[in-house]
Amino acid sequence: MTQTFPRLVMTMSAVLLASLGLPCVFAPDLLMARLAGNSSIAAEVLVQLTGALYVGFAMLNWMSRGSLMGGIYGRPVAVGNVLHFFAGALALLKAAPFIDAPALTWALSLVYTAFAVGFGMVVFRKPPVATRSEP
Repeated sequence: MTQTFPRLVMTMSAVLLASLGLPCVFAPDLLMARLAGNSSIAAEVLVQLTGALYVGFAMLNWMSRGSLMGGIYGRPVAVGNVLHFFAGALALLKAAPFIDAPALTWALSLVYTAFAVGFGMVVFRKPPVATRSEP
């Protein structure tokens, strides 16, 4: 596995998480009205906090995308991502049959599953060994 695969996974996950998180942060009322039909202040605050987590994770992935993910310093970031995407995939797959927007839920479930597998490959495979060029 070359270093380009982890960089691609980190970049794509940063874009996905930012695109999911920014609407939650800046328009929780509109998002709740669209998804649930009604809203409350408590629900909007929870959606905003979730959006803040997504945007924070997106920034972490974006800023870490050039680091060696399988190495000792990048491993916590990769493990955090694999746990997030694995748990998210399980939750989405469990809820997909019961949600009113089944196509969107199944699609998001597949995306989360793909990222869980991708980050799993990053975490559980050895990082590439750096070769030193002789002068």
